[in-house]
Amino acid sequence: MVATRRAMAAGAVVLLTGSLMGSPAAGAAAAPDPTTVAKKLVSPLSMVVAGDGTAYVAQNFAGLLTAVAPGAAPEVVFAAKKGTEVGAVSEGGGTVRFATTKGSKTALWSMDPGSKPKKVADLSAFEADRNPDADVSYGFVGGLDAACAAQMPPEVPASYTGIVESHPYGSAVHKGTTYVADAAGNTILSVKPNGKVRTVAVLPAVPVVVTAEAAAANQLPPCTVGKTYNFEPVPTDVEVGKGGWLYVSLLPGGPEDGSTGAQGRVVKVKAKTGKVREVASGFAGATGVAVADNGDVYVAQLFGGQVSRIKAGRTTAKPYAEVMMPAAVEWADGDLFVSAQVLSQKPKGVVLRY
Repeated sequence: MVATRRAMAAGAVVLLTGSLMGSPAAGAAAAPDPTTVAKKLVSPLSMVVAGDGTAYVAQNFAGLLTAVAPGAAPEVVFAAKKGTEVGAVSEGGGTVRFATTKGSKTALWSMDPGSKPKKVADLSAFEADRNPDADVSYGFVGGLDAACAAQMPPEVPASYTGIVESHPYGSAVHKGTTYVADAAGNTILSVKPNGKVRTVAVLPAVPVVVTAEAAAANQLPPCTVGKTYNFEPVPTDVEVGKGGWLYVSLLPGGPEDGSTGAQGRVVKVKAKTGKVREVASGFAGATGVAVADNGDVYVAQLFGGQVSRIKAGRTTAKPYAEVMMPAAVEWADGDLFVSAQVLSQKPKGVVLRY
C-alpha cells in the first residue's frame, strides 16, 4: 500500500508481473482490427504522432527515442547515456519534446528533425526548489493512534507529506507551451520555450477506504479497516482538450494487485487556473490518455488489458479494444495509436493503429 511515487521514479513498474498484466479484459468492445506500425520495441511507454504522420516513440528503459515515418522502418533519433530513461514525448510545430530521467535528475528537451536535442528546462531543480506538494498530506486521514501505528509494516507509512522527487512521464504541447505530467512530483507543470517552469496544478490525493480484504492482502493490522488512506495521485500522461482543459491520467500510488480496487482515474485540469475536475474513475492502471476531435477520451489500462473510451460529456468508460499491456494512446488524423506489450521481458513492444 506504500505509495508508488518512488517506484515510478525508479521505473519499478516493470516489477509488476503475473496476473496483473496477463490476458486482456473480458468483454472488451470489438474495435477495428489494428495494423502494426512498429514492433520489437523495449518499454514503449510514451509516444506522439506528428503532423506528417511520423510516430515518435520513447523506448523508456532502453533510453531511446525512435521515429517511425509512414511506411518506413523504425529509426533511433536519440540515444541517451547509459542508465538514463527517455519518456514524456510530445510534439508541436515540428519540434519534438521529451524528458530524461537519470537518478534524481530530470530535464525537458526539444529536438528538431535532423538536429541534436537542446535542453529546455531542469525539472528536478524546479522540484527541489519548489516541491509543490510539500504541504499535501498522504497516508491515513487523521493519522493512527499509537497502538495501531506500532503494528504497521515498516514499508507502509502511516502518514507523510510530499517529498522532493521528479519523474516526468507524459507531456503535451499547446501554443508553444509544454505541459508535463510529473509522476513523482504529483503535478502538472508548464514549461515556456524560454525554459520558465510553472506549477499548473498539484493533483489531489486519491482517497481509498481500507477493507478487511485490502488489509489482509497488504499485511495491515485490523485496526486500519474502515479508515481512509490518501494515496498519491501519480499522473502518467497529459493531453490538450477543448476549452483550455488538460486531460490527465492518474495511476495512484499503492498496490496494483486489485486488493484496493481499480483506483485509476482521468481528471481534467484548467490550464489557466489549475482547477481540477474528475472525468471518470475505476481504471486498472491508467497510463495513457488521448482526446479525439469529437471530445471522446481514450484511456490505456496497463493492468486491465484494454483501452477504454469515455464518450464526450460522459463520466463512464466503456471497453474499446482488448490490448495486451497498453501504455500510451494518441489520437491523430482520425486514428488511435496504441503502444502495447510494453513490459515484456524481451523486446516485444509494438505500436498499433486503429
